[in-house]
Amino acid sequence: MHYDCLIVDDEIELAKMTAEYFEMFDVKTQYVESAASCFDFLAQNEVELILLDINLGDGSGFDVCKKVREEYKLPILFISARQSDDDVLIALSIGGDDYVKKPYSLAVLLAKVKIQLKKAEELRRLKTLENAPAIVSEEQAVSSDSFALDEPTMSVIVKGQRISLKAKEFVLLKCLYDHRNTIVTKDALFEEVWGDKFYSDGTLNVHIRKLREKLEKDPNNPDMIKTIWGTGYMLEL
Repeated sequence: MHYDCLIVDDEIELAKMTAEYFEMFDVKTQYVESAASCFDFLAQNEVELILLDINLGDGSGFDVCKKVREEYKLPILFISARQSDDDVLIALSIGGDDYVKKPYSLAVLLAKVKIQLKKAEELRRLKTLENAPAIVSEEQAVSSDSFALDEPTMSVIVKGQRISLKAKEFVLLKCLYDHRNTIVTKDALFEEVWGDKFYSDGTLNVHIRKLREKLEKDPNNPDMIKTIWGTGYMLEL
C-alpha cells in the first residue's frame, strides 16, 4: 500500500495520536514502534516520508536513518525528546531533513510534513540519474562561464567537472545562483529552499558545509559560497 507518512516511535500513544491527527488532514499515515518493524513496513509498502525517533527499543534512530538512506530516497524528519545541538547536527549530517523536538505541536509538525511532501513531489523529476549525460544542453542548463547547473540530473558543472548533488543541496545552490553576487539572507533561504521559517540555523549550516565540501577547493576558505556574518550567504561567480 501507499502511505504519505510512516511514524517510527516507541511512544505508541503519541505515535497513534499523531497518525490520527494527520489522517484528519488527508495525510495517509501509519506508525510502527521499532527499527525492525520499520524495515519490514518499508519492504511491503510505499512511503513518501518518515518521522523517526532516535531512541527506539531495538536500536538507534541514527542507525535506522543511515540504513534507510542506503536504500531509499525519501525525506526523514527526526522527532525526539533529546535536546542537545550535537544530536541535531548528527541527525542532519547523516541525512535527516529536519529535527523536531518533543513535545511538538501537531499543527506545526503537520505543516513541516506537508512542506516536505510537496518538495518531494516537485523534486521527483530531478532525481539524479547514475548514467546522466556528460554534456548539458543549452535548454537544460543554467550557466555562468565555467559554472553550470543541470536541473534534469540535479548536478552542477564546475570548470568542466560534473558534481552530483542531493535534492536539498541542489535547490539551495540554485537559490544562491539565482541571486548570485548578492547577499541572500537566512530567512530568504529558509523560505525559498525549505518553504517556511521554522528551521534552525543548524539545518542551513550543515547544507552549506556539504556544498562547500563538494564544490570548493578549500571548504574552510571558500572562494564561491561566502558567509556574510549576521546576515546570510552569497555565491560569488
